[in-house]
Amino acid sequence: MNVNSFLRCKTPDLWLEQAEDNLSVLLIDHANCEKKAASTALNLMYRHVDQTEMILKLSKIAREELRHFEQVVSLLKDRNITYAQLSSSRYAGELRSGARTHEPARLIDVLIISAIVEARSCERFSRLIEVLDDELAEFYQSLLKSEARHFLFYLNQAEKIADGEAIQDRIDLFLEADERLILTPDPDFRFHSGVPVT
Repeated sequence: MNVNSFLRCKTPDLWLEQAEDNLSVLLIDHANCEKKAASTALNLMYRHVDQTEMILKLSKIAREELRHFEQVVSLLKDRNITYAQLSSSRYAGELRSGARTHEPARLIDVLIISAIVEARSCERFSRLIEVLDDELAEFYQSLLKSEARHFLFYLNQAEKIADGEAIQDRIDLFLEADERLILTPDPDFRFHSGVPVT
C-alpha cells in the first residue's frame, strides 16, 4: 500500500515554507520523534510479551528508530545546533486520545495510530526533500524506505491481531483525526504540526 494513497491529505505548502525557516526546530523535534518512535516499539514489547513474532519485529524497529535518532543528533552537532527539549506537538497525543482502553482493542488502536504516524512521517520526508539543502534531502531520502516498512508492519499487525474483525472504521477514525490535525491552524511549529499560525 502506498503512503500517499493511504493518507487523506498531503502536507500543506505553508508548513514546508515554515520548515525552511525553522530548520533548528524541525531537526530537534525530528530527533525527539525518532526517540518517541523507539519508545513506542519498546512499550509494545513490554506490554505484549506473549506476541513473540510481533516483539521480535518491534525490537528491530526500535533499533532502527534509535539509529535514526543518532543520525539526526549528529546532523544537529555538525550544524552547531544545540539539541534541546521541546514541548511535544499536539499531533500524537490527540491521535492517542481516541484509543480504546480494553485489550485487544487498545493494542489494535495503538498499532493503527503507529501506522498513521509512520505514514505521515514518510509523507513529510518526501515533501521535505523538495525544499531542503542537498545534505538533508539525501538524508530524508534515505529514511523513506524504513518509514514505509514500519507503516506497513504496524498496519498489517493491527489486522493480524484483529483476527478477522473489521478494523476499517478504526482506521478511518484515526485517518480523519490525522487530516484534521495536519490541515488546521497550529500555534507551534513541529515535525508533525498542522498549518502554521502566521
